[in-house]
Amino acid sequence: MKAPDLWVLSVEALPFGWAVRTEGTAGEMLFPTGAAAESAVRRLAERLASTGVPAKLTVRLRDGSVAGRFIFPPAPASDATPAWLRAA
Repeated sequence: MKAPDLWVLSVEALPFGWAVRTEGTAGEMLFPTGAAAESAVRRLAERLASTGVPAKLTVRLRDGSVAGRFIFPPAPASDATPAWLRAA
């Protein structure tokens, strides 16, 4: 499976808990509290961004309104030393 150009993640309320969803995948992770879901999805977004692909996270309140949007930029390549810092 090819990685997307952007990971799109969300936290949404369910009648019985909270769901973490990743766009483009069929699965979801379920949590008893919004805090647990947000903590887990932030860690997931950081790990996904560390692969070099940015992640966008949207956290929704129980009423469906947006509580926050976060961007996790891709980690730079390990050899991404700027030219002006490299030895000649």
